[in-house]
Amino acid sequence: MAKKPTIYEVAKKVGVSTATVSRVLNDSPRVSDKTKKRILKAMREMNYAPRLTARKLASSKTELLGVVVPSFTTPYYNEVLKGIKDEIGHTDLDMMIYNTGSDTPQQGLREFFGRGIADALIIISVDIPERIHKQMQATEVKTVLINTTHPDHSYFQVDDYKGGYMAAEHLVNQGYRSIGIISAAEESTITKERTRGFQEYLDEQGIEVKEEHFVRGSISKHAGFSEESGFEAIHKFDKQGTFPEAIFCLNDTLATGAMYALSRLGIKVPEDVAMMGYDNIKLSKYLDLTTVDQKMYTIGVNAIKQMTKLIGAADTPVVQQVSDPILVKRGSTEKKL
Repeated sequence: MAKKPTIYEVAKKVGVSTATVSRVLNDSPRVSDKTKKRILKAMREMNYAPRLTARKLASSKTELLGVVVPSFTTPYYNEVLKGIKDEIGHTDLDMMIYNTGSDTPQQGLREFFGRGIADALIIISVDIPERIHKQMQATEVKTVLINTTHPDHSYFQVDDYKGGYMAAEHLVNQGYRSIGIISAAEESTITKERTRGFQEYLDEQGIEVKEEHFVRGSISKHAGFSEESGFEAIHKFDKQGTFPEAIFCLNDTLATGAMYALSRLGIKVPEDVAMMGYDNIKLSKYLDLTTVDQKMYTIGVNAIKQMTKLIGAADTPVVQQVSDPILVKRGSTEKKL
């Protein structure tokens, strides 16, 4: 199957910017008739056909919302998407989910822009470097970010540094001094901030995380935030022959795999090793897992509300909201005397 031409190839053929091509697609009066004719001619010659409905072209009204996400099979993203789905039902928007893949999410996002499919985007958990920001500017797509930030765009996220800090504070207050961390295989803003907050509280208390107690799984599935990676990390502890008194997993999915591995080894939670997660996914309640609530559903709802404002008025102020997480105490970190 022949590769479909992109908006960038159309712009290059005509010798204009991608922003100009985008304006033609949206029937903007800011393009001269002469340039518009040249672009439309190039589109016909190249068989360029962005998947936009005729009604959208006629009205210049945003109808198709692209939700860009590294994965839609993990509990965290499912909860955010549920909030988006429920709130979008109160609007005239249609939704399309685009999975960038967790291994190379930024490359997937760049390819998505090249397709010219949607004219409004919610981007979840994909860092926005300058090259992607320029692409966003060129295509003039209305954008709201979730769990990632950029100074020029509205975003909604929870303070991961504070969440990590609260997790360490809870474990220390429970009486634990030998503390370990299970992190994801891939380094990201999320892993850095949660770990930074966690370690800074321990530093303030004069408690050191031993090098052998900081463990990463090597499995890259879901950027390392998977049950398999948590399971593998516990076996690394076991191979070393030493376990800390308490383990902080950087998300609940890691903790789920870790708790299963401990049970297979005959190690009880919390009697032998206390366990803590992060996210407060639905399963964590039934595992009696202490965790940090990220308000995932609410963030999805708020992102759609902001998007409808952006669509309704071009001069809508940017909203950049960083919420405080909530500690959810359960039995997995209860100190047994």
